[in-house]
Amino acid sequence: DVQLVESGGGSVQTGGSLRLSCAASGRTYTNWCMGWFRQVPGKEREGVATVLREIDTRYADSVKGRFTISKDSAKNTLYLQMNSLELDDTGMYYCAALKLSEGGYCLPLRRLVASSWGQETQVTVS
Repeated sequence: DVQLVESGGGSVQTGGSLRLSCAASGRTYTNWCMGWFRQVPGKEREGVATVLREIDTRYADSVKGRFTISKDSAKNTLYLQMNSLELDDTGMYYCAALKLSEGGYCLPLRRLVASSWGQETQVTVS
């Protein structure tokens, strides 16, 4: 079975940093689009960042310059480094393996389609 196991969430003060990890098993995701989503109560889950290859990354405007998404192919693990955290970054974070566009790229953040989801990890900024 394909599994995405998240870790690294927690509580931090504004301006602090956290790194989320998403370890994949059951499949190698080297050539997959992978991404991070977040959700707060009462709102839809939103795409935060995606990565296909090292130079092919996309970010929501709200996190640009503060968050960095990366993949370690050797470890089959996805990361989200979050710096300068703000109160609005609070939420439940999910990693996902994502479907590619017909051209073989990550879809736009507002049109992402997940093939597999991680189990979620809570991030609280206060």
